[in-house]
Amino acid sequence: MLRRPVEPEQYTSGQYARAAGEIGVRLSVGRKGQCWDNAVAESFFATIKTELLDRQPWPTKAKAHKAIFEYVEGWYNTRRRHSSLGYLSPAAYEAMQSPAPRSAVA
Repeated sequence: MLRRPVEPEQYTSGQYARAAGEIGVRLSVGRKGQCWDNAVAESFFATIKTELLDRQPWPTKAKAHKAIFEYVEGWYNTRRRHSSLGYLSPAAYEAMQSPAPRSAVA
């Protein structure tokens, strides 16, 4: 199991790390001052800003939220190719990684 906390400062104590390790949970927290630990996420947010958010003013948060959802689900994950994934879309890459569904045996 991998645990990626939303607020990592709450989960970086030695005691927490030991307790997690004892039950087989691997913590995923980047090191302080190491920006490349989170490079994929940083690249993702930079891409959204460049390709979507910075191109026009957004009159409401709701319209921006809807546009982000449509961008991520309708373009970024399904059709946009990523060099880090061998120039496949995330959906195509994930499909290659997932085992084929089992057929029902009658």
